[in-house]
Formats: sequence, structure tokens, C-alpha cells
Amino acid sequence: MNPRLHTLQPYPFQRMRVLFGDAAPNDDFSPINLSIGEPKHPTPDFIKDALISQLDKLANYPLTKGSNELRQAIAKYLTQRYQLKQFDADSQVLPVNGTREALFAIAQCLVDSTKANASILMPNPFYQIYEGAALLAGATPLFLNTTRDNGFLPNLDSVSQTQWQQCQLIYLCSPGNPSGTVAPASLLKRLIELSDQYDFTIVSDECYAEIYPTNNAPPLGLLDVAQSLGRTDFKNCLVFHSLSKRSNVPGLRSGFVAGDAELIDTFLQYRTYHGSAMSPPSQHASTAAWQDDKHVIENRRLYTEKFNAVIDILKPVIDVTLPDAGFYLWLDISQSDEQFAKRLYQQYNVTVLPGSYLSRESNGINPGAGFIRVALVADLEQCVDAAKRIRNCLEQ
Repeated sequence: MNPRLHTLQPYPFQRMRVLFGDAAPNDDFSPINLSIGEPKHPTPDFIKDALISQLDKLANYPLTKGSNELRQAIAKYLTQRYQLKQFDADSQVLPVNGTREALFAIAQCLVDSTKANASILMPNPFYQIYEGAALLAGATPLFLNTTRDNGFLPNLDSVSQTQWQQCQLIYLCSPGNPSGTVAPASLLKRLIELSDQYDFTIVSDECYAEIYPTNNAPPLGLLDVAQSLGRTDFKNCLVFHSLSKRSNVPGLRSGFVAGDAELIDTFLQYRTYHGSAMSPPSQHASTAAWQDDKHVIENRRLYTEKFNAVIDILKPVIDVTLPDAGFYLWLDISQSDEQFAKRLYQQYNVTVLPGSYLSRESNGINPGAGFIRVALVADLEQCVDAAKRIRNCLEQ
């Protein structure tokens, strides 16, 4: 057995099952689960129709590289969304089976564990796939605390020269999970400069990039900032996007990686052996999804409506503001996040995620402690009901 498996930490939802193990929810309230970032808005009919229309293609082996139509649709989406002047669908795009799988696999592909003290940097709190990917690739995770004091952004100045020299890859999540904070251009430019100096890969997880308040400008991405520096080859830069949140198709398992053509080519070779090609019907449905913006605009409107309603209910009892993007509220409850989550479940039958389960202790603190993550994925009525129950629990 791979000895590195023993270094993995329990997943947050495993820890929640233990936390709630002896707890019985209050049956006077209907259950509302806001702990998991699983979109609940309906999957658009045109995507389902596109999937069904190509079921006969299940008789064909798919290409790991994906169809030309899918890569062209992704390239067009990127050029329009991020105003990219030059982008090659053949060499700079690779479809993947959702970003979760690809975010894990990229570390296995790019990390050289034979080098002494190989490390992967990541924000803290973080998507736990980053940590698991680092550990199983034979690298040491290095956590960059993202707190209110630093605007919920990684402090690049806190990393020593030695740590940068040992860094082979850095995970960035923008818009962030759980805070929803969008990395500004200044941070992305500085990160690109550091990658030039120390030769590491920037892996930018941008799966929440299309969920932002309707009156706000679209979040920046790593590729458009790289282009602003004259780097149309996107050297050392990879972005990861998904249809799960954008198009409400988490079960389709469809996303893409884009950027540095040399890294894409290396990743394609790895994935060819990995046997991770997307099925032809899924590719066809994904092509349709990336070509349409109307459903994305409506999706964004639904989330904005929920945020506005929930924030109005909560703001009299807690400091809460609209996040830059994403569908989470990252609430500082100033008490034990585990105890509050358990009490909320027992008394009001609402499930939220304790913030400390998304973090590791680093530099003497767990930056998620005292926070809860609330995923506004349910419908408006349920989110409003849950907000009222959370408010009652806070008032106690």
C-alpha cells in the first residue's frame, strides 16, 4: 500500500458525521443542508438535450484531448470572457472530468518529489483536494493563512526565500472558497513575477468565476492578468474552470485546464496513461454549455437574490457583507464553530460547515476557527428560512 495514504486527513464531511454522531435534529423543522457546495438550481434543458442526443456515441472511445468542437468552444469562451487576444484551442486547452480530479492530478504530474524539501503552497482555509494532492505527490503542504487582517488573501510576503526556492507549485483559489474574495491584479502580477524568479507553476482554481453579484464586474482571472504583462504564452500559468457551478451540472463532471502550452502537453501525456478521457456525450453537452451565456446570467441572478435576502436577515445580529463572488457566506460567529454547527443542527435542523474543518493550524492559529461556511445552494425559500434559524441560534 502507498504509505503516503496514511498522511491524508479526514475529509470535512467525514468529520461532520462524527460531530453529529450523537445529535438528533429537531423534527419541528424541516432539514436544510447548506454545508456542501453542490448547486441545486435546475440543469438547463438544452444541456440535457445535448447529452441525450449523443448517447449513441457511447459506442466510441473518446479522445483524452477532447473533441476539436469542445476545445474551440472553450477557447472562444476564454477569449470573450477574459478579452484574450491570442489563444490556441489546439495547444492551450485540455478538457477534464471536473476540476476536482484535475486539481489533484496536476500535482502528481508536475511535482518532482526527488528534489529535497519539495513543497506546494496553498491558501488556508482551502479546498482539501490541494492538501491531498500535495501529500500523495510527495510534497509538503505549506499553508498561507488567509484572515480578515489580510483581506482573506494569501500574504506572499510571508513566504521566505528558502520556501520559494522549494516551492514547485502554488494553488490559488479565486474567487476564494470559502471567503469569496477575488485576488486583485496586483497579487496575480506579483505571483507571476515570483514564478519567473523561482520557476514554479501557478495553479489557479477559478471554478466560481461566473457566480458574482449581478451589478459587479466579472472577476479577474490569471490569464487576463498574464496577458496584461505581455505573456501570451502564459508561461507557468494554468487556470482550472468547471461547468458544475457555472451551469448547475455537477454530475456531468466537466471542466477544463488552460494556459501554458508546454504544461498542457505534459498534462495531456500524463492523462493519456491515466485513462481519464471525457465521454463523447459529455463532451457534446459541455460544448453546448460553454457556448451559452443566458443560463449563466439567470444563475447569477438567482444567487444574487438569495444573498440579498439572507444578508438582510442576518446583518442585525452578525457582521455580514456580500462576498466578491461565489455562493458561500463566510460568517465570523466569534464562538466555537463546532459547537455552534452542532447546536444549529440539533435545535433548528440546519447543517452548515465548521470553518476549522477547512483549515489547518499554521503559525499558531487555525484561521477557520470561529467561522462557519454557509452554502446558499438551496432555493430562495429554504435559504431565507435557514437564515432566520441561524439568526435565532446566534441570538441565543
